[in-house]
Amino acid sequence: MAKTLELQFLNTAGKTVKISVDSPVEPVDQTALNAAMDQLLAANIFISTDGEFVSKKGARIIDRSVTEITLG
Repeated sequence: MAKTLELQFLNTAGKTVKISVDSPVEPVDQTALNAAMDQLLAANIFISTDGEFVSKKGARIIDRSVTEITLG
């Protein structure tokens, strides 16, 4: 199973933009995550096609299971 931490932000157009982090440390430290997202906003280093990141929307862990199928 592959896990991803998805950080969700709103941009200047009010649209949701996401940053994904593979293999996050669990359990997630909510205080550290909140501070990290604040630092990303303050640094203003990410810009989407609809503008800069302006606020936090949320975060979530996505757990994905992949099963390979052999074709013969």
